[in-house]
Amino acid sequence: MKLLITGGAGFIGSNFIHYWLKHYPQDEILNLDKLTYAGNLDNLKDLESNPNYKFVEGDIGNAKIVSEAVKNIDVIVNFAAETHVDRSILDSGEFVRTNVLGTQTLLEAARSNGLIRFHHISTDEVFGALEEGGGKFSEATPYDPRSPYSASKAASDHLVRAYGHTYGLPITISNCSNNYGPYQFPEKIIPLFITNILEGKKVPVYGRGGNIRDWIHVDDHNAGVEAIILRGKIGETYCLGGENELTNLALTKKLISLMGAGEQVIQYVEDRKGHDFRYAIDIAKAKKELGWQSKVNFDSGLRETIEWYKNNQSWWKKLKNKI
Repeated sequence: MKLLITGGAGFIGSNFIHYWLKHYPQDEILNLDKLTYAGNLDNLKDLESNPNYKFVEGDIGNAKIVSEAVKNIDVIVNFAAETHVDRSILDSGEFVRTNVLGTQTLLEAARSNGLIRFHHISTDEVFGALEEGGGKFSEATPYDPRSPYSASKAASDHLVRAYGHTYGLPITISNCSNNYGPYQFPEKIIPLFITNILEGKKVPVYGRGGNIRDWIHVDDHNAGVEAIILRGKIGETYCLGGENELTNLALTKKLISLMGAGEQVIQYVEDRKGHDFRYAIDIAKAKKELGWQSKVNFDSGLRETIEWYKNNQSWWKKLKNKI
């Protein structure tokens, strides 16, 4: 099988490429990435000599580049996206261009080149926010995006479904909770806090740290995407989550404890505009239809992630000046 991975130099995309070639070394992967600030070819340095891996620098919004990239491709997996909520609040334009128009360009190329199988990576943030102690997001939850980032992802999800219904494009979508693991750009909370502690800096907690997130290890996410590609029903959406709900403050204290720091490193800062209170994912459908569920214990995964950042300081130090 030959796969086109868009955004494959980013955090989740690069981990997926490693995951796929580890499990399917005979398959071929073409990685199309624009190499924005969050795209990093160092993530894939060990694959440069692999004859089944090829990188092409390019924007998913460029129809000519995309049309060339999809030739002889069996499956497109679209990881390419602008993802940082804070950046979307400051400037939403790039999020619309990449997440909406870029996805449409990919879909059109898939449609006009023989209806290529298309899997779209999305987020639980398209569903809005939950109350403490309430239910969880599922595939039946109405969309209620509350930031420019989540609105752009919601729009791209709708486009993917529309191409499935209108043109018969064989699509699937996964909506995933917060990922963590190696190669994550250090603007996100877990790598930011780990690297700040390693540098002797404070860790900035929004508000009083009461916002709740569901955490999944990137390898569990990628195993879920694998299951959808191999066993998912065309036209369906699958919610993927780690079933690890924590407040941001509880997560912070856990990180501090595992790293042997004291709570004096916590610095409470002004809350994010429109900060969603809680995300949580119901993975019942993925369990039943795909036989998938997360396997990485959160504490173990967090320890391994801390060790990775400790052992790869040259990787992240040159990235922090881009934040």
